[in-house]
Amino acid sequence: MKDDQDRNGVMSLDLSSARIAFLGLGKMGLPMASRLVAAGWTVTGFDPSPAAREAFAAAGGAAASSAREAAEQAALVVTMLPDGKTVRAALTGPEGVAGRLAPGAIVVDMSSSAPVGTRELAQELADAGIVLLDAPVSGGVRRAVDGTLAIMVGGDKIAAATVRPLLERLGTAIFKTGPIGSGHAMKALNNYVSAAGLTAACEALRIGERFGLDPELMTDILNVSTGRNNATDVKLKPYVIPKSFTSGFSMALMAKDLRTADDLALHEGIPAPLSRTIAALWQRALEELGTEADHTAIDMYLANLPVPARE
Repeated sequence: MKDDQDRNGVMSLDLSSARIAFLGLGKMGLPMASRLVAAGWTVTGFDPSPAAREAFAAAGGAAASSAREAAEQAALVVTMLPDGKTVRAALTGPEGVAGRLAPGAIVVDMSSSAPVGTRELAQELADAGIVLLDAPVSGGVRRAVDGTLAIMVGGDKIAAATVRPLLERLGTAIFKTGPIGSGHAMKALNNYVSAAGLTAACEALRIGERFGLDPELMTDILNVSTGRNNATDVKLKPYVIPKSFTSGFSMALMAKDLRTADDLALHEGIPAPLSRTIAALWQRALEELGTEADHTAIDMYLANLPVPARE
């Protein structure tokens, strides 16, 4: 699919006065949508959870009773949903909102979706005169609250430039990654690297502690040495060492993103043995610990694995 596809409606969209629909007011979506309201945009939000809708209304947003109501004649739709299948259902399913949007509308999918499916969805929406951008985020709830997310944007260049002022309210590092689907590909690959780093860091701490090293000292040393990564920087001391496992990002979402990264490698015909190993390990952890587990609880799963026999 071309990077610059349907320009007619996009060029005429005035973001400053556009009616915005925000679908998905969960841990990430609620603070993001609330930031847009605080910046002066007219935002109507929807989430299946009544509590989430009430929280958004308390933040000054307009809470709709359905996705279709939220999207009625919206010029811009932002989705922050669990996965690409949910996004597709919200847009083009039996109760989908695509037919309710203003002509030339832009949809910005900020969920972590599968990139191949995103390309297919973009073509379906383009046939209906709607432009899709994929703009997944990284940074977690804390950075969603303070507007410092990293955002990876794939799709039409003019549409991306049109919505950039909105994205700048949500993030401080905004990257145009290429054609549609490239943002979602980058997000999945980022989370693969993140999960691999966290797995390695947890294993290293467990080995070192058993040998007699202090885990906090190990973390300090890692953070000024070549082993430093996101896990050693921001996850070990607050969530792993004290066994709180409360980072706010679920194991279910991480396992889903790892499957996406591994599926992408298979789709592209790239051998990726570590990706396959990490994806399988996290899937087993998810099955054992359950969907409510925090992703930092991978340490708990590793702690309960049997010790292999020495060869």
